[in-house]
This record gives sequence, structure tokens and C-alpha cells, in this order.
Amino acid sequence: MTMIKINIAEAKANFSRYIESVERGETITVCRRNVPVAEIRSLPQPLLDRRPVGIDRGMEIPASFFESLPDSLIAAFKGANDPE
Repeated sequence: MTMIKINIAEAKANFSRYIESVERGETITVCRRNVPVAEIRSLPQPLLDRRPVGIDRGMEIPASFFESLPDSLIAAFKGANDPE
């Protein structure tokens, strides 16, 4: 998209028009005496469709995922093998 450079007085006088430009994807650089001091740009839009929880597109869960963990690993999670 195009970047528009305007001075502060122009921004004040036509703010609504420039916000419409920003909503269309333009970036506005606001200048004071031809020195850039601010930038107006659109914010990222939220996703319209919710993403499924817990699985990425195309991801396959192997059958081993559902197998029981070894007893030694379960014991480690419970702190049974912690050196003190």
C-alpha cells in the first residue's frame, strides 16, 4: 500500500478522511515542519473463524500417544526418584 505524508494541520482538518484511508490499508505519516513525528496505521484484525483447539492443520497424532507411560516415568513425575 501507499504511505501518505501529511502535516499536523492537515491531519486535524481531515482526520476522518485519513482514518478511512487507514482502514483501507494505507499508512499515514504525520509530520511537524516536514519532520515525521507519528505514524497512523491499522491494527491487526481479529480472526473471523475460530481455530480448533489442540490440533494443527494436517497434524496426525500417532497411536503411541495414547499408550501408557512407563512406570519409571510416572514415578519421576511424582518425585519418587528425586535425589535429596
